[in-house]
This record gives sequence, C-alpha cells and structure tokens, in this order.
Amino acid sequence: MSQAGFVVLEDRGILAVSGRDRRSFLQGLVSNDVDKVGPAAARYAALLTAQGRYLHDFIMVEVAESIWLDAEASRLEDLKRRLSIYRLRAQATLRERSDLCVAAVLGDGAFAALGLSGEPGAAVPLGCGVALIDPRLAALGARVILPRETIRSEISRTGLVESGSDAYERLRLRLGIPDGSRDLVPEKSILLESGFDELNGIDWQKGCYVGQELTARTRYRGLVKKRLMPVRIDGPTPAPGSLVTADGREAGEIRSSRNGFALALLRLEPVVENRRLAAGDAAIIPMKPDWMRLDNAAGPQTE
Repeated sequence: MSQAGFVVLEDRGILAVSGRDRRSFLQGLVSNDVDKVGPAAARYAALLTAQGRYLHDFIMVEVAESIWLDAEASRLEDLKRRLSIYRLRAQATLRERSDLCVAAVLGDGAFAALGLSGEPGAAVPLGCGVALIDPRLAALGARVILPRETIRSEISRTGLVESGSDAYERLRLRLGIPDGSRDLVPEKSILLESGFDELNGIDWQKGCYVGQELTARTRYRGLVKKRLMPVRIDGPTPAPGSLVTADGREAGEIRSSRNGFALALLRLEPVVENRRLAAGDAAIIPMKPDWMRLDNAAGPQTE
C-alpha cells in the first residue's frame, strides 16, 4: 500500500511484566538484551526450550513501569505459564492485558504521522500507550499499542485511515516475516532457520539465556541447512503443512499463505541451485528479500 493506513491486529495480545525485578527476570530467559528495552526502544525476542527450540516470539517495549510483550493472543496464557515457571523469588508479576490492542501502521508517511523517526525499534509515547517502528524490519511499518476501546479513534486522529487485514498480510508475506506459530513450530523450529539473526531477534553479546548454547553452536558451526523464506505460488494455493518437492524429493514445507504468496521452510541446496520446486499442482518460486543473508544469494529471485 502507498497511502499510510492502519490495521488492527486482533490476533495479537499483550502480556505485561511488572515489578522491581522485571528486567533481570526476562534477561535470563529471552534471546535479546532486555537492558536495551525502554520507553524509547523496543526489541524483538524469543523464548526457547532448554534445547534451543522455539516456544514464543514477541516484541518488548517498556511503558509505565512495565515491559509489555506483544505476542500471539491465542497463546498468551501459555507464554505466561512458561515464564512463570522461572519466576521463583523474582519480584516480577505477569498479567494478561486484555484491555490493550495492537495495530500495524503501514504505507508512506506512517512514521511521520506517529511522530516516529530513526532505526527499527524506535518508540514514542502515544496517549496512554506507545507507537514504535517494528524492531524486526522498518519496511514492515510501525506498531501501536493502545486501549482496545479507543485504539481506532486515537489512531484516526493522526490522519490515518483503517485498512483491511489483507494489506498487512500481503506485506508480511512478501517480506518473509514469520507470524508466530503459523510459521514457526513450537519445540521444533530453530531461530537461525527462521531469520531471527537478520531480523534483530538475537543479541550475541548479552549474557546467558535459556537455549543460548544451541543457538550459538548453530551459528558458529554453520549448521543452517534450511531457511524460512517467502515464495510466490503459481497455481492452486497449497494448505499449510503441504510438502514442497524438488525433482520428486522432499525440499520443504508450506507455512502461512495468502493471495499467491506464502512462507515456506526450504532446504537451501535446491533453492540456491535454482531447481524447480512444487507443492501439489502449484509451482513454488522462492524470493530472497533484501534483509536475508544466504551463503549463495544468487539462487532465489530477489524481491
């Protein structure tokens, strides 16, 4: 979309982490540096299993003495439960904020309308909530967190007009940005296969966190053989979970999709060799977004 507009993301929810130890509590658990989170700085991060497998991902920003986690609404209770296991004696409370809502703001002039400037993750107060540049990728636009009852009216006062959800989904898929458990398999997916390094979801300089060992080993040993990436679909749209093949051999799996585009977890070898990929009766054409780093970037089309 070219003209700036906003999309209310009903599938997102907010878990607020409050209390004196909120920062140190999260710091030992998540993949990014919580000390860099504040009222003017948001960060993208993940919670992993002890074996370094994906459990949850979220955007963190500090508002009014709490760190808000923008995460999947349908799995918010599970995120709260898993974090609570580690709370022990930490002075930290976890509260689902059903009164809050998340919106994505897209298009030309989106940042200026919200008073935003700078790098991904830059944040400013907005009413009794916050507006921020998406910390994963500025091209994905901005995000706003405000009370559910007033989010539409408060954003509209900036001159932005509400759009349909297709606008955000098209942009997300073309950019290759995963959407939680629609694209990442809990207790199975690996961060470096899923773009977390390039999408600012890992801080390699911070201290230990749950699952750090496998994540670091995967990076330093160059063990990434698959990547989650955007694809164009030529033919009938395959269902999520559909097998992708190259010359009749398994090459990957379709994840979320819409309007001729999808994310797919693909083996890198057939991708960089430009081999023909298919899922059912559809041809699958990998697209390499500008942010993605591959060992051989000449293979897939550049989006």
